[in-house]
Amino acid sequence: MLYSRRLPAQTASPRGIPRSHGSSDPSLTPKRTAAATQRTGVRTRWAVLGGSLLLALAAASCASPGRETAGGPPRGDDPVQFLSGQALIPGATGEALAAPSWYDNRGWAERTLASLTLEEKASQMMMPILLGGFAPAGSRAHERAREVVEEDQVGGIIISVGSPTEVAAKINWMQSLSRLPLLIASDLEGGAGFRFGGVVHAPTNIGLGGATRFPSLMALGAAGEPGLAYEMGRVTALEARAIGVHVAFAPVLDVNNNPENPVINVRSLGEDPEQVAGLGAAFVRGVQDHGAIATAKHFPGHGDTSTDSHLSLPVIRVTRARMDSVELPPFQRAIDEGVGGVMTAHVAVPEITGAGTPATLERSVLTGMLREQMGFRGLIFTDAMDMSAVDAGFRRGEAAVRAVEAGADIILMPPDIAAAREGIVNAVDAGRLSEARIDESVLRLLRAKERIGLDRNRTVDIGRVPKVVGIGPHVSVAREVAGRSVTVLKDDPGILPLRGTSNARVYSVVYRRPQDARAGRAFNGRLRATYRRLRSAFVDADTSPEEYARVLDRSRSMQLVIVSLHVAVRTASGTVALPEEAVDFVAALARSGTSHVVVAFGNPYLLEEFPAVQTYVAAWSGVPVAEQAVAEALLGRTAVTGRAPARIAGMPIGSGLQIPLRPAR
Repeated sequence: MLYSRRLPAQTASPRGIPRSHGSSDPSLTPKRTAAATQRTGVRTRWAVLGGSLLLALAAASCASPGRETAGGPPRGDDPVQFLSGQALIPGATGEALAAPSWYDNRGWAERTLASLTLEEKASQMMMPILLGGFAPAGSRAHERAREVVEEDQVGGIIISVGSPTEVAAKINWMQSLSRLPLLIASDLEGGAGFRFGGVVHAPTNIGLGGATRFPSLMALGAAGEPGLAYEMGRVTALEARAIGVHVAFAPVLDVNNNPENPVINVRSLGEDPEQVAGLGAAFVRGVQDHGAIATAKHFPGHGDTSTDSHLSLPVIRVTRARMDSVELPPFQRAIDEGVGGVMTAHVAVPEITGAGTPATLERSVLTGMLREQMGFRGLIFTDAMDMSAVDAGFRRGEAAVRAVEAGADIILMPPDIAAAREGIVNAVDAGRLSEARIDESVLRLLRAKERIGLDRNRTVDIGRVPKVVGIGPHVSVAREVAGRSVTVLKDDPGILPLRGTSNARVYSVVYRRPQDARAGRAFNGRLRATYRRLRSAFVDADTSPEEYARVLDRSRSMQLVIVSLHVAVRTASGTVALPEEAVDFVAALARSGTSHVVVAFGNPYLLEEFPAVQTYVAAWSGVPVAEQAVAEALLGRTAVTGRAPARIAGMPIGSGLQIPLRPAR
């Protein structure tokens, strides 16, 4: 049975934590019993010893459980010092009075750990994924959420995709079901809007609103300002906490020094380790100064690979000396800033480990390098354990055990929660893992929950969500990042800024994924406000060569053609390349003599596919604020100041034409 190791029967609180661990926990509201009355009598007798002593005891027993020192011995000038369980009265003859039996100086995390069985401890280390969408009672989504919280008793949830108030309500509901407060995490690389940005209602093309969505982190690298990185972290944390999310799986600190990287790419801050370190540290400060936990990922570095770890195991063959100079500096800087979490990389580093095992499962990486050599003391999250780089090579229970042996605290997205939990329990029973090792991780997790106040309040005020999430000042920060990041890598004919003649024949051709109804919408809207005769076309991976030919033929009658490339970092096949028909179209347009601009709303390295284009602009991502920023920059309404944070098509780091505002007419 799952909970066969329960401790001897004790009176439990509504949350299931034994009451015998002290009354300083504000979540516990014991009934008044004979024992409670007896404790009152003890307090009364102690009060006779003097008012100062009573006040000191009250301060000791009622200290805020949110502080790491809560419940511990008073220090400094306090009139009472608890030494080895005894109280000494200053000025007395040295007579020691035993501390009252009801006094427990352990913090909430320590008391809670002592109440858990081994199976419950293993469950605390699990963090499955749930969607944040509406899940009516009786639906499969509703039942799955209830099962992982009530039956599996997991320690946390990674929540993904939904509108802010909907997600907040769902998190509140799950928190109400859970015996212990849940630690809620989410991938927030582009702000809270990265996962909670709302949707577009397809039949009407109406945007339903959501959290603030920032451009990709490489856009932040192109802007190059630590102050903006801090602000992005600040906004991300404020909106996440308002929704009920405590851990931001951000920033990505991988140094993207391989242009063929199919999974990191624009998710990285850039290619220069020092710049990545500086901007990443500022982002971490912004997040953690405002109540959330930042997570540096993917340790020890996922930037120098052309393999997608979602599909297979990447192998990075670099020496430790090379890692010390390229991959590790951003992580070390984040650790020095006090980052609360680190996420592992499912990559093999055989020159470091001597094996082809994923770093997630290697003790020499997580414990030897990260904890002992680099000094990290926070939570170690595995990357998603359902990714093929791990799941295809190891049995599911075995993979979880190896991750814990390596030093991981949280098993993220285990494909089989029961198998992972049972694997850990069986490993302890067999002597392969010690229960002390499990306690180490669970106590670290519980202390993180206590530090951010979940022992006192685990839910959020739904009414506050629209007052914090997606508000104007936050969107303004995202617009500032987008505007400062626009980078012009080529403008051979010098057509920028555009003249903006209202009756000019302008053609906007948007390449997008078939399901991405939002791509090009904000961009074309801004262009159409200037070019009344703007025509547009949308193409994708399924567009036929005949349709591309028709679009090219129409282009020849235009005065200007703007091609927008909304290419995802990773597709289902793990590639970021355009289909051959799209590459041929852009190359043919470059040869046609028609004035044209190519904008990369995503992968900037596409310039290598068609080096003959006249004007090439990197926007780094296709979020609405980036589309709007590019349109404003092309028209000369904002200055172009972005510089490439990575080498692109042979151009060095820092490349980028600086184009001033168009003079007012």
